[in-house]
Amino acid sequence: MKKELSFALNYALNKGFQIHPDAFKILENVDVKKLEKIIKEIVREKTKQKLFQINQDDLETYLGIKDDPSLENEVKVLLDPTDKITTGEGVKGYNALFSSRFNKLKRIISDRPEARMLKSLTFVKNERSKDDMYVCGLVTTRNSERNVTKLVLEDPSGSFEGIIFDNELQKTADTLLADQFIMARVSVGKNSGFIIKDLILPDIPDQATNKSESEAYAVFLSDLHIGSKYFMEEELTEFISWISSPDPTARKIRFILIGGDVVDGVGIYPNQNKELVCQTIEEQLKKVEGLIDQIPKNIKIIIMPGNHDPGRRALPQPAIPKKYNSGLWDRENVIMVGNPAVVSLNGVKVMMFHGQSIDDIVKTTPGLSYDKPTNVMKHLLRARHLSPIYGSQTPIAPEMQDLMVIEDIPDIFHVGHVHKAQLDMYKGILLVNSGSWQKQTPFQASVGMTPNPGIALLVNLKTFQVFHQNYNSNLDNILQS
Repeated sequence: MKKELSFALNYALNKGFQIHPDAFKILENVDVKKLEKIIKEIVREKTKQKLFQINQDDLETYLGIKDDPSLENEVKVLLDPTDKITTGEGVKGYNALFSSRFNKLKRIISDRPEARMLKSLTFVKNERSKDDMYVCGLVTTRNSERNVTKLVLEDPSGSFEGIIFDNELQKTADTLLADQFIMARVSVGKNSGFIIKDLILPDIPDQATNKSESEAYAVFLSDLHIGSKYFMEEELTEFISWISSPDPTARKIRFILIGGDVVDGVGIYPNQNKELVCQTIEEQLKKVEGLIDQIPKNIKIIIMPGNHDPGRRALPQPAIPKKYNSGLWDRENVIMVGNPAVVSLNGVKVMMFHGQSIDDIVKTTPGLSYDKPTNVMKHLLRARHLSPIYGSQTPIAPEMQDLMVIEDIPDIFHVGHVHKAQLDMYKGILLVNSGSWQKQTPFQASVGMTPNPGIALLVNLKTFQVFHQNYNSNLDNILQS
């Protein structure tokens, strides 16, 4: 027995009180720093009432931990690629994918007033009007040399090359990604070439945020890497114990979202077996199942896959296949979704994406880094696409429709992958990169990547206030100024 608990019990007993066994169980989970104060105040109040037993109801009333029936836990899956995946054949499939991307993003940008003047690239090239014209397309080439930036755009009618002379506009052009959709204002130059005078991104409009009517909390986790010898099992178990504790905040948790890399996987990188404590996918997922079972059943758990989880590696990913662990699928409080997914939590829209495309974007875009993943997340929102770059490190399947376009505007954008917990806001959207529960690996150390694992981020869905539970003694500042 903790000495603080022993002291608190002795204080009550010396005052002539009895302590019910159910109350004792609650006291065992209370923060030791608060025990003495709690017991003294309850003893004082009960003495006034001439009631000399401390029971479960007394503690639950004092701590405010009675289950609040008004705390809803309604989950609606608004987008899940699992049942929508219809991979095409070769070139035909990729043509369908990029045609779908173009058409979806053109519809999105059509809400802008300039879109009324949009012309096809072929029309603009043939017309050569003296007036400014608007075109849109996917960026196929971006080159900067001799203070001039050249952009090549492509739409269903053909391709088009434009030149940018304006310095500020060149800075915008330098952030454009390969295969990203853009609208441009163009004019014919003196030498019959085309000059790009403005670039307009699909972007996210400013919007009012949906909020929950009840003060339910959602926990954002990702990159557990269960099965790895660097998995922080002790710390995560401690956090799960806290979720089940009488802590007033813990008792308001109604959702846990796990954004991919639930397990470390098998054969993901060379000699991975030397870093595994669970050598099979089934063994790793069985361990996940054991941890899930420790979480109170009134909490809904949404699990999506990442690049380490079993199943298809290419985006979009279906949910972790049932054949590897039917137990997860069979649990009433567990919801398995694909990557990406959009879910509604008590009316709050959360877009979940594991974040594989961050690798490609950081490598090709000046000023972006793994240390500040929310800046990359803003980039994706501006592009209205979760993985624009084709043919780089992130595998993209030739789907008949592009399921990576951000059509539904979220209230919260949840991403993982880079093992760096960070928060920010963008046009009313709360950006959450949920870090990891895996200590720094030898590979991360070799490339100078310093994760900040062991941080659980909690969001009050009524106020959007963010809290964290820290199980990492080297906590970085995760909030953006």
